[in-house]
Amino acid sequence: MALGFIAGLWTASRRGLGSGIPAEKILDIGPWLIIGSILGARALYVASYWNQEFAGRSLLEVFSIWRGGLVFYGGLVGASIACVLYARTKSVPIWKLADVLAPSIALGSVFGRLGCLLNGCCYGRVCQLPWAITFPETSRSAPPGVPRHPTQIYDSLLNLGCYWFLAWLFRRKKFDGQVFATYLVVYACSRSLVEIFRGDYLEYYLGGWATPAQLVSMGIFAAGIVLLLVLRRFQPALQSRLDPRT
Repeated sequence: MALGFIAGLWTASRRGLGSGIPAEKILDIGPWLIIGSILGARALYVASYWNQEFAGRSLLEVFSIWRGGLVFYGGLVGASIACVLYARTKSVPIWKLADVLAPSIALGSVFGRLGCLLNGCCYGRVCQLPWAITFPETSRSAPPGVPRHPTQIYDSLLNLGCYWFLAWLFRRKKFDGQVFATYLVVYACSRSLVEIFRGDYLEYYLGGWATPAQLVSMGIFAAGIVLLLVLRRFQPALQSRLDPRT
């Protein structure tokens, strides 16, 4: 996660120069994003697994993030809230800032999913494909000794592709907010694809075929589509209302 934050902030600071946002403004947002993403990721994890892990136990367990238990979508929401607060506090155009950061979110996820692989969490279903991986007996998260889909690697590679695509789109965008909205759409699709191969869920929805992350992905996908349509059509009006300098 630390490597992901460093790589993300460094690439965003370079990208910000092309949008007229000073590099120091991008670097200064780092602590805001770290705090927001960790709080959001932990909050969604606790809400999702309250009955299984936290009910009847000390509330101090809620804050024990060093024992694992972070959900990406919660981190995305938390970081987005932190980004809005930072933009309003520091008088930075919100949609320009969102576009600068969007590719770096995908890049940070590349490192984050490799961390999931090392930790053994977010593991895949049982499979017999040549690239299946088997976790050791010392694994505390994934069941050991059984070949499984390397879903962490799937997600990491898809995020790497998403990063390159968004970096390409950033240089060709037609309106502010386009890159961030596109990220929401692309990641929701890629995440839903990877979820098909996940094997660590205890509960499914919509008749037993949808994972919790796929449900959230539907909302994220819809939000991305709405943003693309609204920002493309009404950006001048929205920009005057949402730009903290106006």
